[in-house]
Amino acid sequence: MDFASQNLTAGQLNAIVKKLGGEDGAMRFLRGEIVVAVPTPPAFSIWKTVKLGTGKKNADDYRSAISQARMKIGNWGNDILGKPAFTVSETEVDLDLVVVRVLDLGFKDGAYSQVIITKALDLGLQLCPAEVGPALRLEYRDQPKGEWLVIGMEPITGSDGHPYVFHVAHDHDERWLHGSHGYPVNFWHADYRFVFVRPKE
Repeated sequence: MDFASQNLTAGQLNAIVKKLGGEDGAMRFLRGEIVVAVPTPPAFSIWKTVKLGTGKKNADDYRSAISQARMKIGNWGNDILGKPAFTVSETEVDLDLVVVRVLDLGFKDGAYSQVIITKALDLGLQLCPAEVGPALRLEYRDQPKGEWLVIGMEPITGSDGHPYVFHVAHDHDERWLHGSHGYPVNFWHADYRFVFVRPKE
């Protein structure tokens, strides 16, 4: 590797030498006596599979279905559900979902939305289509009380001009489809849980 082409500073090179155990460790590395292992990305188990394209044509179909299931839609969840950016799949598709805590992504002190999303994508996960929010709300009828799941998705701009993402919650004996702030700099503590798509193998 041409270190100069990678724009490494003298300070960064010095830090690398320290990581290798000083000058002696760096020389052992160059002789092939030390092997630097690249961490293997975590394997994410499929948590739930949701089906999109099941006949619902628009936001009103989801509103009706959620109401009939005796579930609730919060004000901001309802608002972004009705925006043009919310679309419904025209073809039937199964999506494998995973649930990961911010801590599981390596952020023990929490992290900002954009950092969380970037890390999840780097680990091979994908953003959810916005439709996963209401579809998951309908299918996840046995959600434990107190659970609160943020949908990892492209934010939708609400009527107040602020970006929002869906979250699916069981709160106060009611099962909700809510909307949460979707700013890139929105901070989430380590125990918050996000839903992403795991690509088909």
